Amino acid sequence: MAAVAGSPTGELQGRRALVTGGASGIGAAIVRRLAAGGAVVAIADLQAEAARALAQEVGGIAVTLDVTDFDAVAAAVTDHGPFHILVNNAGIDQHAFFTRTTPVEWRRLLAVNLEAVFNTTHAVLPGMQAAGYGRIVNVASEAGRLGSRGGAVYAAAKGGVIAFTRSIARENGAKGITANVVAPGPIDTPLLRQAVAQGGEKLLAAMTGATLAGRLGTPEEVAAAVAFLASESAGFITGEALGVSGGMGAGA
Repeated sequence: MAAVAGSPTGELQGRRALVTGGASGIGAAIVRRLAAGGAVVAIADLQAEAARALAQEVGGIAVTLDVTDFDAVAAAVTDHGPFHILVNNAGIDQHAFFTRTTPVEWRRLLAVNLEAVFNTTHAVLPGMQAAGYGRIVNVASEAGRLGSRGGAVYAAAKGGVIAFTRSIARENGAKGITANVVAPGPIDTPLLRQAVAQGGEKLLAAMTGATLAGRLGTPEEVAAAVAFLASESAGFITGEALGVSGGMGAGA
């Protein structure tokens, strides 16, 4: 596989990585970036066909998995682990003002965006602790730090991911395990483009205007941050939340 410019090429050689929600969008970019660095990547996703295609492309492993199912996650890690790198990327969003949402919707948002992070981390951590090495990178959102107009529960879940990650970092810092967050802002993915198609150019202008860079980010830019935090070079960085948002949170 050709090296990706700026990636830690070869630095992840011999490492096994688990990426949730890895079949498309930001997740697929992360998978490609880690594979370019030498890692063998397990792509955990409910999109089985897309995961298999990407696994064939990068020489990885496709794992059809519902990350909200604690027992299924534990079994998948037993079957395909242990893992040196865990990237919790799977997530869903829903745009609606809070009083127009229901407890059923809250539970689904919390299950996918927060409880799934508990499930995978709980399953993977013992192997990392036994090895005395691990890199956990959780993909949250700037909404978890800044809040979200029309996304209160999503923002709460992502804020929970940030707090959880910092707690895991504190519990495992002396064990050779780092835990960090990448917090994207508006990223140019098919899902975002669907939202723009519904909201029109005014929504796109609002998204880009919220960044200092004045544009949308790319999945590859998020993947670069994840790959760095998953690398040997980031061994003295833990408990941090890195915004990949074009300066969206600057001064907040």
